[in-house]
Amino acid sequence: MQFAPPLVSGRLVRRYKRFLADVVLDDDGSEITCAVPNTGSMLGLTAPGSPVWLSTSNNPKRKYRHTLEIVQAEGTMVGVNTGLPNRLAEEAIRAGLSSDLHQYASLKREQRYGTNSRIDILLEDPVRGRAYVEVKNVHFVRGQRLAEFPDSVTARGARHLDELSSMVREGHRAMMIYVVQRSDCDHLRLCRDLDAVYCSAFDRASEAGVEAMAIQCQITETEITPFRTIPIVD
Repeated sequence: MQFAPPLVSGRLVRRYKRFLADVVLDDDGSEITCAVPNTGSMLGLTAPGSPVWLSTSNNPKRKYRHTLEIVQAEGTMVGVNTGLPNRLAEEAIRAGLSSDLHQYASLKREQRYGTNSRIDILLEDPVRGRAYVEVKNVHFVRGQRLAEFPDSVTARGARHLDELSSMVREGHRAMMIYVVQRSDCDHLRLCRDLDAVYCSAFDRASEAGVEAMAIQCQITETEITPFRTIPIVD
């Protein structure tokens, strides 16, 4: 996935109200407010002075012209836009990075299913049947080369796991794809100390037959590219 138009760079002043951040732009030194498309805590990614990269919109109806896309933390570029992982997961599937999912005949995004929910990706095939794919963004790191999810309590994420289990019981295939938007990790682990409820739901889903995989991305100022799978460890 390439950024077009090109991102603009700056330094983070502060993130606040979850969806806003103040940034000093590198090109002219002006301070602007940008949108932050991330509902999580962004632990480790909000230090004042951190290098950041923003996308720019010319839509006159938008209140904030800029959107926070990338933060540099511990020398690594980290994607923070939680609106991108579905697109990145689709790219990974079509590139053959995610098991055999690329062999399904059709791929649709944001399809209704379960109890008043939407599945991120629905795969259908006349022979293989249906595969329900839920996608989560990962950017939290505490240990060396170890990504973790979630970085805060996510009741919605636990509900999604239970609904995937229901799809398996109905005879379909279901999978969790964790999109790791940073390239300095070799493994993914669930944060059992930060959200025990989510992790219990993950365990139930695994026992029910829900599959899981983690796909790591390479990130530059110009693009984010899924490039390999990494193990999920306990």
